[in-house]
Amino acid sequence: MWTDRLVSGVRALPDGRPAWCAGAVVIAGRGPVVAAEAAAGWAVRYRAYDPVADRGVDLPRDLWERMRVGTVFDLASLTKLFTALATLQQAECGRLALDEEVRSRLPAFAPGITVRQLLTHTSGLRPELPLYERRGRAAQLELLWDQAAAPDGRPGSGHRYSDLNLIALQLLLEQCTGQRLDVLVREGITGPLGMRSTSFGPLAPQGVAATEDQRRPWAKADRGMVRGEVHDENAWALGGVAGHAGLFSTAQDLAVLCRTLLNGGAYGAARILRPATVAALLEPPGLGFAVDQPYFMGELAGRGAAGHTGFTGTSLVLDRVTDTFLVLLANTVPPRRRDGGSAPRAAAATCLARAASRRR
Repeated sequence: MWTDRLVSGVRALPDGRPAWCAGAVVIAGRGPVVAAEAAAGWAVRYRAYDPVADRGVDLPRDLWERMRVGTVFDLASLTKLFTALATLQQAECGRLALDEEVRSRLPAFAPGITVRQLLTHTSGLRPELPLYERRGRAAQLELLWDQAAAPDGRPGSGHRYSDLNLIALQLLLEQCTGQRLDVLVREGITGPLGMRSTSFGPLAPQGVAATEDQRRPWAKADRGMVRGEVHDENAWALGGVAGHAGLFSTAQDLAVLCRTLLNGGAYGAARILRPATVAALLEPPGLGFAVDQPYFMGELAGRGAAGHTGFTGTSLVLDRVTDTFLVLLANTVPPRRRDGGSAPRAAAATCLARAASRRR
């Protein structure tokens, strides 16, 4: 069966040569039904990274922790999806408009940059800034204001993926609601949907997958082995709550989010968005979601599949045509970050695509 192939493929990821990840969790389903669910490898294994030997230094064997379906992951850029959802919720409430200029609320922004452009990564802002090099929120945001006043690219001229877009959305949301992003996400998304394992950190380490022995020169900060605190250096510098990174969650909770979106914004008695808003969220070019990206969606791409990836190894994809979803959370950065590519993500998505196509 396809579920056996999907599960066996994911279980092989931590043991490959070279291994793609330390551990992984996969959940796939159709509509309200979970068809496949599995965990493999280790949530915690390494004490540190040895740059001379170019390998991880293992903890004592009795301190290794197996990956479980309920293991909590640093979602990295999957956080962006929640910021996008919160933005659209405020648009539904009339507190902001997608085509309004950002400078109407954040005066440092140059003319012509709209909320929609932040969501679609067409604002012209550069991919990132070294906020982690500055102490204090005011000094950190000064870097953003300088870029916002004179973006590297012309607003609306083309797609340029940028963490700064989502940090700007966070600031805009906080300005127009008077609430922090973590409160908006909890009260508007995770609370109503019963996603009890989803929150911003820091978290107690038990049950959380470790990420990286974060040290220069391969990283941007010297923090040692990171676990329960956000891996992204800029999100960490911003206090752990940021529009582009900082959320932690489980595959089970993310499956609930996927079901909600496939169902037009409702899950059980809870509704977080209207069906028309969900359609706009997921249709090209996607409002916060990537659409039809074969590098991680495999053969699900090409028919309107939407999803996102995260630097730590996280990803989700959903396909409204076949009413299917795939959540693959892998811990690809321990003991130190490397570019392992997205081939395993694409292979898992292709497995689901072929199975769903046969059952249509």
